[in-house]
Amino acid sequence: MQRSSFLRDLFADRVFFATLFTVGWPIALQHGFVTALNLLDTLMVGQLGEVQIGSVALGNQLFFLVMLFLFGIGSGSAVFVAQYWGKRDIPGIRRSLGLSMRIAIPGSLIAATIVTAAPRVLLGLFTADEAVIGLGIGYVRMVAPSYLFTALTIVLGSALRATGEVRLPLRMTVIALGMNALLNYVLIFGVGPIPALGVFGAAVGTTVSRGLEAFLLITAMVKRKHPLVGPLRDYLTSTRALTKRFFTVTSPVVMNEILWSGGMTMYTLVYARMGTAELAASNIAETVIRLTFVVFMGSAGAAAVILGNDIGAGNLGKASRDARRFIVLAPIAGIGFGLLLAAVSPFVPLMYQVSESVRTDVTRMLLVIACVVPIKSLNLHGVVGIMRSGGDTTFAMVTEGSMLWGIGVPLAAVTGLVLGWPIYFVLAATQAEEIGKFLLMIRRILTGRWIHRVTEHDEEPIDAISA
Repeated sequence: MQRSSFLRDLFADRVFFATLFTVGWPIALQHGFVTALNLLDTLMVGQLGEVQIGSVALGNQLFFLVMLFLFGIGSGSAVFVAQYWGKRDIPGIRRSLGLSMRIAIPGSLIAATIVTAAPRVLLGLFTADEAVIGLGIGYVRMVAPSYLFTALTIVLGSALRATGEVRLPLRMTVIALGMNALLNYVLIFGVGPIPALGVFGAAVGTTVSRGLEAFLLITAMVKRKHPLVGPLRDYLTSTRALTKRFFTVTSPVVMNEILWSGGMTMYTLVYARMGTAELAASNIAETVIRLTFVVFMGSAGAAAVILGNDIGAGNLGKASRDARRFIVLAPIAGIGFGLLLAAVSPFVPLMYQVSESVRTDVTRMLLVIACVVPIKSLNLHGVVGIMRSGGDTTFAMVTEGSMLWGIGVPLAAVTGLVLGWPIYFVLAATQAEEIGKFLLMIRRILTGRWIHRVTEHDEEPIDAISA
């Protein structure tokens, strides 16, 4: 009876869908603009050749590791901000934001220092191609200063979205990305008296635009007197209990991102060791795949805001029901987007000046992912939207880490480097980890044990299945 009632009410809650759309579309649009610019960058650099694509791909892989560490900090902080916002506890929001900043800013500076000091060593971990390494050194050294700007925008943007303010980060990102696109075109190819700088020009454009985004976001927050903005002492003070809970919840998120990004890095390492052509194919395919998933990033982000605010306000029954809505809706939407990805897969490679074999590999890689979009969509909503909003970050970390490192990475290494399979078969083999994660995620959500009120002293899981 309860199941039939749930299915009957699945699409009946207009408030749920109105909130999902209001919060989700700006997040999706922001991810879409970022991914579209990455696609545009790849297209621009792709006009220079496969070596240039490979050097930028590896340079971005180093940034990717730093960004995911910062994303972990921002996501962990957002768990507290969302629940504090549900309680309308502004001092609690500022204390948790201050804790995240005290981790993110030093972390970004340390990473920038390491990348600047030893770029050859780091790039050499991925490839032995001296041409790719030579171009990549200048690229990563120029991009390194942008790590600090990225720390500011990720942490502040995550906090803003957790309070339901999703349009401000979107506006700042659009302006910055527009500047990035313009600078990249001018500096990569040269316009008038400005010489063509190639890959180095792409790095300059990236750093300048990220600095602009951080400046605009902070300025807008101060000008609007957003509740996140307060006296400096509000960010530097914290209770011992909050600090303990913050690290208890946030540490698994950071570790999750490190494990996940490390796994993605291992995939890139395998593809790079397979050959420069395979590396170029994976870079092109990955950019398109990320563009496909922007809608899911938006809805997963909206899930985190909706569920976190509900839990903070004490509406545990509603949070449990809405979580089950997401695990039904995410795969349904995934089927539609999987079909769309399959339809465009033959045409995407035609936009790049690469060999016919690379184009074939890209098409087949996109078809592989098209088959598993419904499963990947639910997993994304489960980890980013549901588990983290409920503070169930340790379960999410263990699930993702064990599936990725226990199944995905070993399969990639064996099939790609030992058996010598084509890259699209290697990609297909690694999707076994998504299936395992899918099964564990569904079970956890249905039990209701993912709900924790992290802003309360009682840290025991709350069984909301009967609420």
